[in-house]
Amino acid sequence: MDQTIDDNEAAWFAQGFAAVADNVGRALQGKRGVVRLALVALFADGHLLIEDVPGVGKTSLARAIAGSIAASSHRIQFTPDLLPSDITGVTVFNQKTQEFAFQPGAVFANVVVADEINRSSPKTQSALLEVMEEGAVTVDAVRHPVPQPFMVVATQNPVDLEGTYRLPEAQLDRFLLRVSIGYPDRDAERAIALTQSASTTPLDQLTPVIDTASVGRMVALAERVFVAPPVVDYVVDLAAATRLMPEVRLGISPRGMLALVRAARVKAASEGRGYVAPEDVKALAPAVFAHRLVLSPDAEMQRRTADDLVEGLLASHPVPGVPA
Repeated sequence: MDQTIDDNEAAWFAQGFAAVADNVGRALQGKRGVVRLALVALFADGHLLIEDVPGVGKTSLARAIAGSIAASSHRIQFTPDLLPSDITGVTVFNQKTQEFAFQPGAVFANVVVADEINRSSPKTQSALLEVMEEGAVTVDAVRHPVPQPFMVVATQNPVDLEGTYRLPEAQLDRFLLRVSIGYPDRDAERAIALTQSASTTPLDQLTPVIDTASVGRMVALAERVFVAPPVVDYVVDLAAATRLMPEVRLGISPRGMLALVRAARVKAASEGRGYVAPEDVKALAPAVFAHRLVLSPDAEMQRRTADDLVEGLLASHPVPGVPA
């Protein structure tokens, strides 16, 4: 493994992270914590799921992330009649050349906004599985890489709303983080009412503050953030404990465990540190773990939630002391 990042590199990372966070925050006022969580997914080279009720700014957050990067972006409006080939692309016959040619789908962009992903059928949702994991799609046995860096920012409404489909576990596991925006406080809501009009919004005025090369460099720097063995043990113990919970039918997989380590590295670098603290892990565990847990029928009948279980898990596993 490469040597850990130095103080200058950590400071540069924190400065770039803050610049993007401030830019995205212009479109989502009063939600700085949510914005920073969302950007952890970006700089950990992961994907983001934004889940909440309609009208709280899910799509605005997704579009603001795309608009803050000087990169290609596509928005896919997921509907019941959307086809998998609309996402991945299709091979068509060219009459002029008398050859088959690949026509790329909407997923071929640096940032893909999958709006209301749970309004399409499970078959269509599964079109994202390969590209989210491997950064490429296979059409007619031919592999086609997507542009790098690559990020899917998906929004979804709660599954109890009419006309939605539950995302399968394999799909959920490919999202590094899940965030919920929630309603703004009174001051933020008042500011929204005063600054936005029917013709223009802060989202329309966003300009990129970072390019793809800088994103790639920040991703590489985050991978070099030091994680002490006691912190690794803490993460492994948390993941293993979820598999023993009686309320959980499917616990955290190794992919989920690694996702928490990746996210913690970015959080540490975003604060100008070259090492992960146990508190980084504890702060990010709910966003990384909760959507990956599959609860037992008894737990669901008792109206237990995955967030409740993760909160209890963290309370029962105190953070370790890390020697200097």
